Amino acid sequence: MVKIQKISEITATLPFTEFDFLQKYRDGFKSSELGRIYEQLPLKELAEKIRGLMPVKNPQGKKPMFPLEGEIALMFLKPYTGMSDDGLVEMLNGNIHMQIFCGVLIDPDNPLKDGKIVSAIRNRLAVYLDIKSLQKILYDKWKSQLENKDMMLTDATCYESLLRYPTDVKLLWECCEWLHSLLSDKCRLTGESKPRTKYHEIDKARLSYAKQRKPRKSETKKLRRRLLHLLERLLKEWTRLNKITGGLIRLSAEQNKRVRACHMVLDQQRRLFNGEKIDHRIVSIDRPYIRPIVRGKENKRVEFGAKVNNIQIDGISFIEHHSFEAFNEGIRLKESIEYHKELTGIDAKRVGADTIYANNENRKYCTEQGITTCFARKGPRPKDEDADLSTARRIIGTLRSTSMEGSFGNQKQHYSVGRIAARNARSETLLLFFGIHMANAATLAARKIALEEKEKRQQEKRA
Repeated sequence: MVKIQKISEITATLPFTEFDFLQKYRDGFKSSELGRIYEQLPLKELAEKIRGLMPVKNPQGKKPMFPLEGEIALMFLKPYTGMSDDGLVEMLNGNIHMQIFCGVLIDPDNPLKDGKIVSAIRNRLAVYLDIKSLQKILYDKWKSQLENKDMMLTDATCYESLLRYPTDVKLLWECCEWLHSLLSDKCRLTGESKPRTKYHEIDKARLSYAKQRKPRKSETKKLRRRLLHLLERLLKEWTRLNKITGGLIRLSAEQNKRVRACHMVLDQQRRLFNGEKIDHRIVSIDRPYIRPIVRGKENKRVEFGAKVNNIQIDGISFIEHHSFEAFNEGIRLKESIEYHKELTGIDAKRVGADTIYANNENRKYCTEQGITTCFARKGPRPKDEDADLSTARRIIGTLRSTSMEGSFGNQKQHYSVGRIAARNARSETLLLFFGIHMANAATLAARKIALEEKEKRQQEKRA
């Protein structure tokens, strides 16, 4: 039985009755918030771009459940609803407006039940996500609604991953616990004897340590030493088991990733225990690509997730650079200005940025390019300083601290990029991309609604 039908394929076969309910739903969709957002998204152009990056499929292959435009629309729905994959599928089954948004109709008698559909689509699209080219398509769609294209605001923020706060003890215990479980399963399957370790003894010590409100440093150091010895022993036993079985043990890609992460954690934690400083520190064996990002904020000194340098044009944000490794955004002002020119085709004449961008090299570059910035002037204020220039700097600085900082809060609180739940770097980047641009589309839709209401009130006054 067919679960999903594309609206474009069945429209011609739908019977015409006195009450065409589907047409009523379509009319209602156009005037709804979701319909307004749909008008702001160039789904067809985005699909054509991604389709051009995909390999040509065998015509005998399985027909996809959603059209490519529908898959992209589903990725926009994910941050819009803020729901889990299972919750999104359940809502899609019962919401006709969301089905129209994705260009499909779902049979009420045979609804979708597997939330893994969303995950499968996300993983497939993440491979072909080209941020710069897709953002160019989005800008071309939105540029007629943007003003002050010669002014660019820029700032960096960390979009955190959904992750427990990592400590050395927690990380070492996660490695030991998972390796012990893996060894137990494989020994049972191969008929080999289970290795003797002090796992259960250390488990009791760890539990007792975890119950303490504020353990002493000596207790923490002692437990870390014991966990390091246990992890080293478990890894040696795993190597021995592989040699005994002649390499017959097969692991999944996820298990292989974790084994490699455990080896790296052992090396890093051993060096940390000896007082060495390390780079590219692993904080999770489940997501070994995540790094600690030191932000220096009062309430949160360290964050864990993707660090992104954004540029903003008339309140609409675009990703200039992103990385799971820490980087200094202060040296990326020139690249941001160049990307603004690449995106808009217009030279930036006014630039708003945080004080970290106000180094001598950036000041010199902006002066040479004739760009007005919000940077505080060095040295004493000249007596004949232009009042208009001083006012312009103050206005640009105010916009940066309100519009730019406000967009970060809006994206993180309302569009599911505050604590991103993903299992790999590509999926996390995709969720980040669609969350930011769903916030952009919602902003533009709200502006259009406000403009229409204003025009309507003016017409009523004239009448």
